[in-house]
Amino acid sequence: MTNNFVEELRWRGLLNDVMPGTEEQLNKEVTTAYIGFDPTADSLHIGGLVPIIILKHFQLFGHKPIALVGGATGMIGDPSGKSNERNLLNEEVLDKNIKGIKKQLSKFLDFSSGADNAAELVNNYDWMKEISFLEFARDIGKHITVNYMMAKDSVKNRLNPEAKEGMSFTEFTYQLIQGYDFLHLYKEKNCLLQMGGSDQWGNITTGTELIRRKVQGKAYAITCTLITKADGTKFGKSEGGNVWLDPERTSPYKFYQYWLNSSDEDAEKYIKIFTFLDKSTIEGIIKEHKEQPHLRLLQKTIANEVTTMVHSKEALEKAIKASNILFGKSTSTDLKSLDEKTFLDVFDGVPQAEISKVDLENGIDIIAALNEKSGFLKSNGEARRALKENSIAINKEKVKDDYSLSTSDLIADKFVLLQRGKKNYFLLRVV
Repeated sequence: MTNNFVEELRWRGLLNDVMPGTEEQLNKEVTTAYIGFDPTADSLHIGGLVPIIILKHFQLFGHKPIALVGGATGMIGDPSGKSNERNLLNEEVLDKNIKGIKKQLSKFLDFSSGADNAAELVNNYDWMKEISFLEFARDIGKHITVNYMMAKDSVKNRLNPEAKEGMSFTEFTYQLIQGYDFLHLYKEKNCLLQMGGSDQWGNITTGTELIRRKVQGKAYAITCTLITKADGTKFGKSEGGNVWLDPERTSPYKFYQYWLNSSDEDAEKYIKIFTFLDKSTIEGIIKEHKEQPHLRLLQKTIANEVTTMVHSKEALEKAIKASNILFGKSTSTDLKSLDEKTFLDVFDGVPQAEISKVDLENGIDIIAALNEKSGFLKSNGEARRALKENSIAINKEKVKDDYSLSTSDLIADKFVLLQRGKKNYFLLRVV
């Protein structure tokens, strides 16, 4: 083995901190490492892509990854980086969330090839449920002092005089429980390394310390940089909220658009972090982008690579087709190929009016459709002038003043798209 993995994280801008001796251990032999995933929802959002990608790199370099879904720790909530306590989830919600996250993780990591370094998926509830409070306090709690726990940033930040609220005992125990996870995996699966975001350094090192004190073992830690945006806004959020990996929560079209709309500064960073393109390819794309920034080669490459990785090549093609509907040359056939969710995402914010399906079945005169049935244009006279100017389109196809709307014009069995000129859109919704 070589230290390629750590070098890979370093040049990609992913490495934040590494415990002394970690690189030497990775050079010496195939090593098992884990990252924990917090089941606060039944899908990860794009921030959760970073630990997945790190595990994937780890596996590609010949090491063995473990993805831990925190069924037990999810019942408590990690206080790291939080200013107040989170709502606790019940077992039914947690179970649903864990199943959703497991399904997503299976898309990225090789769990089933039978290779020596095939990934494993574990749930810390499976071992935590067997331990009584008294056992935990006696066998684990005595090895880590309160002074040690109080020194962690995740605790100090919540106990300083300026904090809005203090920290419950529940949250205070979080680092001990996460530390126990590391100890359990160290003993049961020879897991020597834990990785996570830079805000996890305190929790991870509690684990390495517990392993040292409890079983006189040596364990290691790597943390990755938390992703930020150049404009100071939060990474992974759009105007509509979180950008999720689940296509039911964030459509592939909106997912694609999020990456496409990255700034040049962010895109130069993202292409290293979120794609598996090699160094020379990435450097070539960055150079070409700087020579012709108006072509947005960086953004298009990232959007293509990440959408394909998270969804599929087919989903990417549909997202590109949907994007071209607003900004490129597209046809009525292109529009009618969109599902309802993608169609509404594309035309989000476009004014709408309702029309009767019975009226549509009987046929609606184009003048009436543009004015009295929709209010899109202010008068019949304006509608006639627009038609005479050849500026009216139904579902992207130009029409004349003798056109009549019918059910054959429906998109997703619900919508008709009116358009005047290039950018003035209006939706008729059938009820």
